Amino acid sequence: MIESYRDLVVWQKAMDLAEEVYVLCKLMPKDELYGLVNQLHRAVVSIPSNIAEGFGRHSTAEYLHFLSVANGSLAEVETQLLLAIRFGYIVSSQSEKALSLRLEISKMLASLRRKLVDRKQEKGNK
Repeated sequence: MIESYRDLVVWQKAMDLAEEVYVLCKLMPKDELYGLVNQLHRAVVSIPSNIAEGFGRHSTAEYLHFLSVANGSLAEVETQLLLAIRFGYIVSSQSEKALSLRLEISKMLASLRRKLVDRKQEKGNK
């Protein structure tokens, strides 16, 4: 039974992704600390944070909004990792785990959103 956002596998995976991205950021040049590294840190932390915040809201509409924000941050992280590869800061093999987690989280967010929309529609039909 889901009693807390911490019970959500998607939140747990988002935490894993954040940890992985922070490890990758340590490989990047120091002159990117206030550029790409800062952007990656902010975006990747936003994912589990928005999942948690949405869970804590009292309406399905708000929850869906925060899941949408989390999904946007997920796309941002992917883009920034691909840029880091293009710029030669990391090699693609170093980012495989993070990009694989990104795909998994994306699918989980889509599934969770569908379930919430279905539940919202069921309540509306009653």
